[in-house]
Amino acid sequence: MQSLIDFERHLAHVEEDAQRFSAADPFPHLVVDNFLNESCLDSLLAEFPRPDAPLAWRRNDAVEGDAVRQANKLGFSDERQLGPELRRLIWDLHSADCLKWLERVTGIEGLIPDPHLAGGGLHQSLPGAVLAVHADFNRHPRLHLDRRLNLLLFLNPDWQDEWRGHLELWDRQMTHCVQRIAPQLNRCVVFRTTSDSYHGHPDPLACPPGVTRKSIALYYYTSPADQSARDGHGTLWQQRPGDPAPAPQASWLRRVASAVKRRLGSKTD
Repeated sequence: MQSLIDFERHLAHVEEDAQRFSAADPFPHLVVDNFLNESCLDSLLAEFPRPDAPLAWRRNDAVEGDAVRQANKLGFSDERQLGPELRRLIWDLHSADCLKWLERVTGIEGLIPDPHLAGGGLHQSLPGAVLAVHADFNRHPRLHLDRRLNLLLFLNPDWQDEWRGHLELWDRQMTHCVQRIAPQLNRCVVFRTTSDSYHGHPDPLACPPGVTRKSIALYYYTSPADQSARDGHGTLWQQRPGDPAPAPQASWLRRVASAVKRRLGSKTD
């Protein structure tokens, strides 16, 4: 069965991509356009479920005090209910060829894909959706592996800048946005997952009714060399300059939520 991704094409310039990844600001990341074979795009778009499809979409809302951290975002991770092309894509992104490419780009050896798609899979943001700037949970809730990489693949034909929804990458001090990446069709973004790799799309989506921001999120892990070397944490929400501060009780709720997410896994990208 032919792969939906031409990894030989990507490996042909992997040294250049590895340099771009390691030198990227504000943290190591790589943007790859035309990531999938163009011939599969129509099938993937046709199979991508609508928000009202009879699936167990999970609705991922998060609030701290008066601050909305996440709203109007749907997620789905049961690949058994997906169409054949979407399932093939997930298998390709979990394949040895993909792991080889990712390891050479990032310099991280021994990458492990997640068959459970914890917090990952299909993501779909509705008009008005918000995903506050954050750093992701760093420990797999079931496998107890260290989360090392995010791979986001956007599936949004003819996305307009005025609709917002750009993936924002922020500096470690949370003083300003360093990169804004439009969620264009067939654009792949790979970045390191650390406790200060702050990202999100914090401004409400302004796409018209019937249009959604679609992506596929895959997370990659490594086995911890020392089980005690890295403390697990849930999603670390951040405030932008000028954002309203959470209510005082939110810090207590955040600690409780962090403990729960360490067990269940977060649902953010």
